[in-house]
Amino acid sequence: MPDLKIIPLTKEIGAEVRGVDLSKALGETVFPTLYQAWLDHQVLLFRDQSLTDPQMIAFSQRFGNLDLAPIPGHGRAFVEGLLEMFVISNVIEDGHNIGSLGDGECLWHTDMAWTPKPAKASCLFALEVPEAQGDTGFLNMYAAYETLPQDLRAQIEGRTIKHDTQYTLDGLDRSGGPPLTEAKASGSFDVAAIPGVSHPIVRTHPETGRKALYIGRRQNTYVNGLPVSESEALLDALWAHADERGRRTLHHRWRVGDLMIWDNRCVMHRRDAFSPDVRRVMHRTQIQSDLAPV
Repeated sequence: MPDLKIIPLTKEIGAEVRGVDLSKALGETVFPTLYQAWLDHQVLLFRDQSLTDPQMIAFSQRFGNLDLAPIPGHGRAFVEGLLEMFVISNVIEDGHNIGSLGDGECLWHTDMAWTPKPAKASCLFALEVPEAQGDTGFLNMYAAYETLPQDLRAQIEGRTIKHDTQYTLDGLDRSGGPPLTEAKASGSFDVAAIPGVSHPIVRTHPETGRKALYIGRRQNTYVNGLPVSESEALLDALWAHADERGRRTLHHRWRVGDLMIWDNRCVMHRRDAFSPDVRRVMHRTQIQSDLAPV
């Protein structure tokens, strides 16, 4: 491994890996080094990669089994013949979106927190990116927990958050009912009553043994067992802490050929909005959970 270099991107999170071509099979001495660096830094960046979709899938599978991508609204897989490949894009071709998530801002979140077994990791590869737009931020949730004020730490001890399974992040009802805006306008919306999956607010990483703050996303979350007003106040305090740390964490400016893989068990991420007049095409794989459902 004479050419392999692992260079921290910030003091708290992220490292760039140099001297590795991910289109080739990784040797049995190289991958364990990369995997340990990933556990140590939570996010790895590989620049200047040239990968086919099968090669990206093969690399991702070294981290674990892959989830299948959801089938988009037009009823066809994002990438024909590769059910594991998810496309994130604002591009419209032949009258339909080639990907998901459009061009809007995506606030801090943990992928799939609303499922019983959230993803272990996400891997994202840049095929087309607009210049100086659509940056992605990464937040170390070990550090978010470790820097919590003592009173907040005491308030979350042993508690769980219910993560909404009914509404998507853009407010659509997964069961086909009225959107979130209409539900709230009706006056009958009750965040404590909507269906959801619960996870501990503090999760212990199964490989590192470190504790991480686990808050998923802000929309429609509820701290089990509290009056709604107290739950909202506690969640607001936790998110204010995360948002404050997020202003000075790693925010990555993409280049074509960048591949990043992050540990979904101890990292939150977000995306800046970008102009609808430019193209952004990213391919993503998602590694299945190794956490037991609560």
